[in-house]
Amino acid sequence: MKKKLITSILTLTSLLLSSQEKTSYQIPKKELLELIDVELAPSVIKDSKNENFILLYRDAYKSISELSQEELRIAGLRVNPSKHIGSRTTYYKNIKVLKLSKSKEPSQLQGLPPNPKLSNFSISPDESKIALTNTTNKGVELWIADLKTLMTKRIYGPNINATLGNPITWLKNNSELLIKTIPNNRKALIDRNSIVPTGPTITENEGQKAQNRTYQDLIKNPDDAFNFTQLSLSDIIKINLEGREKRFLQSKMYRSVSVSPNGDLVMVSFIKKPFSYLVPYYRFPTEYRVYNVNGDVVKVIQDSPLSEELPKGRMSTTTEPRNIGWRNDLGASLYFFKALDKGDPENKVEYRDALYQWDYPFKGYPKLLLKVNNRLSNVIWGNKNIAIVNDTWWNNRNVKTYLFNPSNTSKKALIIEDRNYQDIYSDPGNFLMKNGKYNTKVLDIKNNNAFLIGSGFTEKGQFPFIDKLNLEKIFKERL
Repeated sequence: MKKKLITSILTLTSLLLSSQEKTSYQIPKKELLELIDVELAPSVIKDSKNENFILLYRDAYKSISELSQEELRIAGLRVNPSKHIGSRTTYYKNIKVLKLSKSKEPSQLQGLPPNPKLSNFSISPDESKIALTNTTNKGVELWIADLKTLMTKRIYGPNINATLGNPITWLKNNSELLIKTIPNNRKALIDRNSIVPTGPTITENEGQKAQNRTYQDLIKNPDDAFNFTQLSLSDIIKINLEGREKRFLQSKMYRSVSVSPNGDLVMVSFIKKPFSYLVPYYRFPTEYRVYNVNGDVVKVIQDSPLSEELPKGRMSTTTEPRNIGWRNDLGASLYFFKALDKGDPENKVEYRDALYQWDYPFKGYPKLLLKVNNRLSNVIWGNKNIAIVNDTWWNNRNVKTYLFNPSNTSKKALIIEDRNYQDIYSDPGNFLMKNGKYNTKVLDIKNNNAFLIGSGFTEKGQFPFIDKLNLEKIFKERL
């Protein structure tokens, strides 16, 4: 009996030990794997002449090593803190180029690194090259692909800073770029898991009442604020295609970099303190400056304060200028949107938003171009006499499309679409664009006609279409 008991105990112990044995991830059977792990169709970047199609290939699923990498959630960002790039970035593993004039089969881009993690693709103004980043175990590198020779090469890295988005901006000479890099004096991040708190975190509202949305991944304490600063700080350097570099702008928390259509000016935006524990980074104080190509300040365009408090409602917005950008059909003119209703959707006003233009050298006051009924969402520039804007209103799901003359503000804008944006059957499609005088996207206008390409969803099925819109008579003809 005793021997049987001992035998039973040994058997049970053996089973328990075997059940705790470490096992690796298992690959499913071939039939199931072929069903799940299907080769994805490539993403496509094409040039304006539809001659070169850049085909980007990626895996259907991220690897275990990618999913297990460190992620820091801070100020509304999700970042890989050791590599200074978004932790949810989509990476591509291969690039091919299809030249329609020469072949029906794509050609392999040569010289790519082994097991690449490619992202942040940016085509040059003359569309002869593509800049891209490759993320390695050491950080983020800058690579250049020549679409004529189909060769690639690394020209910088691995200390590019992609924490706040795309770090690459081409200059108009097609031989130099501006890139955001990690400063040499960047301090080590604070590991919150290895320190003992010395006191409570205190926030104060100063007796004010305000509605605010609930945001994820905010700054929660001074250590988070320190880490956000270190991750966001960048130098902007100018680098040529041979890798020769020089500093363009000193360290700041740069968000965006854009070059004027004529190539003479560079506008940057950067975050400033104080930070907030209530809202994400894109509502922190932000300053916009314009520089010349030598890095000298031309004008401080806008200095927006911290935006913690907004009126109630989904369509509430800041009273500061927003959506600041270059007008694509002119050499060096900025435009921006501004609320006319104090940003409060409850205010009853005839016009809620206005579109302004400010020409270089940015003296005097910006010029009012247009007032619209709802919130401006985007603008399409055509030429000095033709432009198109959209406004939206969430409460009734309305979207309007206006045709207006930027050179004649006394001429009333024409509403060419007024519809419910959830009604897919009435979707008019997207306007056809082309590269304009400055190799920037402008409305494609031929004989006073614009063109729309639509998906064509109907009750009877999908019938894609091309419409010709006469901009004088506001008459559509289906082609």
